[in-house]
Amino acid sequence: MENKDKTVRLDKFLSDAGIVSRRGVKQLLKKEEITVNGKRVRESGTRIIAGKDKIEINGYPVKKPGKVYFILNKPIGYISTTSDELYRENVVSLIDTPERIYPIGRLDKDTHGLILLTNDGELTHKLIHPRYHVNKTYLLKIKGTVKPIQLKILREGVMLEDGITLPATVDIESVKSDKTVLKMTIHEGRNRQIRRMCEALGLELLDLQRIEFGPLRLGKLKAGEYRNLTKTELESLKKSANF
Repeated sequence: MENKDKTVRLDKFLSDAGIVSRRGVKQLLKKEEITVNGKRVRESGTRIIAGKDKIEINGYPVKKPGKVYFILNKPIGYISTTSDELYRENVVSLIDTPERIYPIGRLDKDTHGLILLTNDGELTHKLIHPRYHVNKTYLLKIKGTVKPIQLKILREGVMLEDGITLPATVDIESVKSDKTVLKMTIHEGRNRQIRRMCEALGLELLDLQRIEFGPLRLGKLKAGEYRNLTKTELESLKKSANF
């Protein structure tokens, strides 16, 4: 019996390869334009072994894409999705690669800083799953001062509409009469979590920047700049997610 752990659905393989969308796969199958090991297939759920089975579209071979990993300093104004019905600028458009990539997790449009992009679906799942507690560190610019009780609640957990947040590490980086800079580390991935935490405590957030993701650091990348992860960085990232 075939081991499903070693196989992948044909439509997923072609979609991940950036050849065609899953909907497009169905159209090609209907026209009998896809073959697996020389045989025409008609079911999108057909399971294939990537790297072993020979997949062709109209006689042209389809190869499994190589895995790529990028770190990007996301600018303000970009969204962290691969497509958008409002045609807003997205982070994927900033990366020059022939591979079909997607962001690991999200930063909202008004948040800037470190974001990872890859075509490695397994690693992505590990890094965004709360079970693996991958830390994410941010710099928060708060209008005015932050009271001791507000710091205490940020550290111990803030009650939001979807439940109380897990404990966070929060340190004061600098204090001026009109602004306080906090450094906060969390390992949850709730939607707009830090913004909602600040709102719940009556803190006016002026700026939010992610500077660390697991063992990775933003470093000297300027807004809109990106680079490939080094081998050492990738190994450390995988280790942080027990991958």
